Amino acid sequence: MSVDGHKVVGIIGGMGPEATVDLMRRVVAATPADDDGDHIHLIADNNPKVPSRIAALIEGRADVNPAPAIEAMGQRLEAAGADAIVIACNTAHWYAPDVRAATSVPFLDMIDLTADALAERATGHKRVGLLASTAVHNVGLYEKALAARGLETVSPQDQPRLMEIIKAVKRGDSGSKVRSGYAAIAAQLASDRVDVLAVACTELSVLADALDPSLPVVDALDVLTRAIIDFATN
Repeated sequence: MSVDGHKVVGIIGGMGPEATVDLMRRVVAATPADDDGDHIHLIADNNPKVPSRIAALIEGRADVNPAPAIEAMGQRLEAAGADAIVIACNTAHWYAPDVRAATSVPFLDMIDLTADALAERATGHKRVGLLASTAVHNVGLYEKALAARGLETVSPQDQPRLMEIIKAVKRGDSGSKVRSGYAAIAAQLASDRVDVLAVACTELSVLADALDPSLPVVDALDVLTRAIIDFATN
């Protein structure tokens, strides 16, 4: 805890860098504040040098292991005074058990929190359209969490194209072609008898305003933003 007695939240970031900055921007925007001192004390380890989650979880390369770097980030944040730790990446939550084991402060789990929010919205067909990286699908991060809440997960018809969009954002391209492609994939998925879309990749969160505002959406980054504010202000 900081010397002023306010709670501090540590962010394991850099996966990717723009998404980490977007999380911090959302926290600032959503925090009721009259002056600087009313905002949340955040410490971010915005480390883009973490070994590739794509290589580890999609390509299955045994020589690539992001876990030690992610664990070390959590430990550095705790040593720097973090009272709780978050990961600003859905895919990297595959390594959340490693972070929990390596640290002693609370971990605000974006996957579980988002699954709870989706369960509140998916009361009709009980189907959730999952906009996420192929790695998230491969390891079943959301599929398992949603199944435990009685919900079915529906994937986009063109998952490879969605993955290309995610990669484009990682390299700094969020232009009109990327945005229109994302909007089309989301609209198709929304038409597939789903109750709500889960934006479950922080790169896709960066493209939030590309989506038709009439679509029912739960954005995992918004859920994490709310959890950070609730933790720090309660």
